[in-house]
Amino acid sequence: MSQYETAVARYFAAWNAAGPVALKQAVADAWSEDGAYIDPLADVSGHEGIAGLIAGVHEQFPGHEFRLTGDVDGHHGIARFSWELVSVADGSAPVAGSDVVTLAEDGRLRTVLGFLDRVPAV
Repeated sequence: MSQYETAVARYFAAWNAAGPVALKQAVADAWSEDGAYIDPLADVSGHEGIAGLIAGVHEQFPGHEFRLTGDVDGHHGIARFSWELVSVADGSAPVAGSDVVTLAEDGRLRTVLGFLDRVPAV
């Protein structure tokens, strides 16, 4: 597994972590201390901010999990990949997007820049 695939696997482990203790650990495993997550709906940094964002998504979409769609493509400490938020119950995917990430020297995520390709109507 490449450094990019490893970083993205930890990213999905964080987004899919169940419970506050597991989430806190998964975020620390995935993001550097100064890590950030930015998309059209969010701009957070630090482990606490990222964990809070993820917990909020879990509340909004109970019974869903994030899944990688396609391959991880990376070079020079930067990677890109696409994902869907999938209902475990029926397989529907109300949200989909693509992310571009930069890695810190230790292989953890430094920044995640998210793009939302599909979102539910409000």
